[in-house]
Parts: sequence; C-alpha cells; structure tokens
Amino acid sequence: MSTGADLKAREGDIPSDNMTQEQSFKKGFCSLRHGLAFILHLCNFSIYTQQMNLSFAITAMVNTTVASSQLNASTERPPTNSQDVWNETRQESKAPVYNWTPEIQGILLSSLNYGSFIAPIPTGYVAGVFGAKYVVGLGLLISSVLTLFIPLAADAGVALLIVLRVIQGMAQVMVLTGQYSLWAKWAPPQERSQLITIAASGSMLGTFLVLIAGGLICQALGWPYIFYIFGGIGCACCLLWFPLVYDDPQNHPFISTGEKRYITCSLAQEDCSLGWSLPIKAMVKSLPLWAIVVSYFCEYWLLSTVMAYTPTYISSVLQANLRDSGILSALPFMFGCVCIILGGLLADFLLSRKILRLVTIRKLFTAVGVLVSSGILLPLPWVRSSRSTTMAFLVLSSVFASLCDSGALINFLDIAPRYAGFLKGLLQVFSYLAGGIAPTVAGFFISQDSEFGWRNVFFLAAAIDVVGLLFYLIFSQAEVQEWAKEPTFTHL
Repeated sequence: MSTGADLKAREGDIPSDNMTQEQSFKKGFCSLRHGLAFILHLCNFSIYTQQMNLSFAITAMVNTTVASSQLNASTERPPTNSQDVWNETRQESKAPVYNWTPEIQGILLSSLNYGSFIAPIPTGYVAGVFGAKYVVGLGLLISSVLTLFIPLAADAGVALLIVLRVIQGMAQVMVLTGQYSLWAKWAPPQERSQLITIAASGSMLGTFLVLIAGGLICQALGWPYIFYIFGGIGCACCLLWFPLVYDDPQNHPFISTGEKRYITCSLAQEDCSLGWSLPIKAMVKSLPLWAIVVSYFCEYWLLSTVMAYTPTYISSVLQANLRDSGILSALPFMFGCVCIILGGLLADFLLSRKILRLVTIRKLFTAVGVLVSSGILLPLPWVRSSRSTTMAFLVLSSVFASLCDSGALINFLDIAPRYAGFLKGLLQVFSYLAGGIAPTVAGFFISQDSEFGWRNVFFLAAAIDVVGLLFYLIFSQAEVQEWAKEPTFTHL
C-alpha cells in the first residue's frame, strides 16, 4: 500500500531528461488519453443514435403515432400532409407496417428506460471494482447487436420487441455509467474537464445526426435501415474499443513512457483503486455529494423537458412541417456539441494557469450555465410569432447549458475519484428520475391549457433549476473528501 510520501519520493527519482519529456505530454491532442476521449465520443454517439432511432422510425412503422395524435388533439388543427408523405413512402418500400395502438407505441418508446433505475448503481460499482473496459465494451456490443435485430423482433411480436428494448436500455446504461471509472485513472486533474467533455459531446452529436438524418433515412431507404445503419456503426466502434482501450495507463501496451509517467504523477495524490466496501454512511452524510445529487436532478429536469418537447414545440407552436421540424430541432444540439468541448477547454485553461481555483470554476460554470440557459427560455411564449427569434433562444439555451458539463455534472470526480463509477451510477438514477417526471408534468400543463401551458412548463423548469443551483453553490466542494481517501495505517 503506497503512501503520499512514497509517491513523492518516486517522483523525485525521475531523471531530468525524462521530466522534460513528461512536460511535452501536458499539451496537445496527440496523446493516448485524448485518443481514448475520441473513442468514447464515438461510443456515446452510437448509444444516443440507438436511443433515439425508434422515435423516428415508429412514424413510418405505424399508421398513426403518439406524437401526431397528441399534436392534433392539443392544437385542434386538421392533420398536415406529412402522413400522406409517409403513406407514399410505405407504398414505394417493402418495409412492413404495424397496427400498433397509441398505448402500445407509448410502451415501446418508454421501455428503453424500464431497467434504467436498476442498472446504473450496480454497473458503476462493477466497473469500479473489475474495470470499465469490458463493462463498457460489452454494453456497447449488446446494444448495437440488439439494434440490428429490432426489425426482426417487430415482426415476431410486440412482447419480444419490448423485452429486447428493456435489455438494450440496460446495456446502454453500462456504457453511459461505466466509462467514468476510466477517467478516474486516465484523466489528469488539469485536463479532466476537456477529456470528459470531448467524450460527452458525442451524445449531442448523435442526437443532432438522428434529428437531421433519421426521417430522411426512413423516407429514402425504409425504416429498417435506421436500425441497420446505427447498429452497424456501434458494432464498428466495438472493433476500436476492445483492442485499443485499457483500464489504466500502466497496462496499456501502446502508451509511451513519458505519457504514462505524466498521468501517474498527476494522479499521485488521488487514490483511484476501489475495494469491495463502500462508505455508504459517510456518503449519506456528505453535503458536497448531496449538492451534486440535487444539482443533477434539477439540471436534468430542464434538459429532459427541452429534449422531449423541443420537436413538439417547433411543430405545433411554430407551425413547422415534418422536415423543417427535424432540422430546426437539431440546431440546438449541433451548437451544444461544439460548446461542450469549448467549455471543457476553457475550464482546464483557467485551472492550469491558476487563474481560478477548481471549486470556483465548478461553481462559476454551473451558475452561468443554469441562470442563462433557464432564463432565456422564459420569454419563449412571448416571441412565438418569430421563428428566428425562438430558434435563437433555443440555441443559446443549449449553448450555455453545455457549461454545466464542466461544472456540477463532473464534480463527483473531484470529490471522490476512487468511487467515480459508483457515484455516476447513483447520479444517473436521479437523472432518470427527473427524466421520468419532467416530461409527464410538462404534458399535464400543456394538455390543460395549450396557450399558457408552455409558459408554465418553462417557468417550472427554470425555477427548479435555480433552486438546485442555490443548493449547489452553498454546499459544493472540489477537494477529495475524507471518506473517499484510502485509510492509512501508522506502525509504531
């Protein structure tokens, strides 16, 4: 068992020429750790395309969809010719069409989340104890293969398709949760924000691509190809993952000596090894951890509302047709994808130049991200007559919300790196809880009053987000907590 003094002594034994070589690995993107970030970017891209593909394909798979029926009921307008376009597409292609009721469609769309409340915590714990390589890789492989079999499962029956979607959702949780155990061993503290945001931006890129290309693929090739294409991309990512990704730098066969030494020395003061036991009692009493938990729930309330209802808002309030709605809905995610990475680079720049302390950076980025992104949504009901103004507000909201990815959303790695996988799983549960409640509440408001319902949705989401911000600003910290440190023993 190594102590801090041993690690410092070990650092002192490094020759000066090697120290110079080590310095060269502090900058630039041509490093193995940045390569890992880009591979995880592709993995997150694949997972999010697989999460959203049924939402678009179901429009072509059935005669009517939940979304269109709700839209016609809430706006009391006659249906547009978008359904005629899909009918012509079905006649041209040989893809089957199913007579699923709106209730069955709703179950199919939500079945992906049925296992989400159970899987994150065990997944994070297993990834922390046994390593994230095979947890993440196996999850990506299972999800991608099951995506390829969705057309066959749909032909076999609804029950099989629901079971397949539940298993697929649990496999996707393995990817989204387990990957953070890697960063506890691969990301130097001064590069943690940029590496994690590079990886996380893949989710925004995947969402953007599905919104742009999903409808076009269904129209041009037939709905089964949206599963074949994105499932195939996921399988291709597995070919990169298994031979190139390792749980830690020490065991990687292709890493250079200088980069390995740089990462090891950067993490010398952080113990990243997770044992079988967990300090549950200390975690429950930890206010900095509760600050992150509350912030996660509140920020994902706003995010879930925006992701679920942006296409509906654009199509019903802005009166956009099917194709324009997909393109306009994708714009906020495109800008958000870029700004997540820029926010991570800015956070690490402020930290490496010692312009701001780490806790100040986390609080500042979270405050700006929450206040601006939520505040800019409040005037939306009053600018609905201008499509360009509405879209500008939605894009700006997404841009500033991306700053939270360099703030509270990665703060758990600062306070407890050795429990990163377990804590990410815990936080995922609260994010899924917000994702389950927020769209339901929003739907209730909109169904009660189609005109003032949107105003109530945006005001409630902003209020919850600000309350979470205040709690986070008061109680959050960025130092490794005592319960997250390995106990040391003194021999007399």
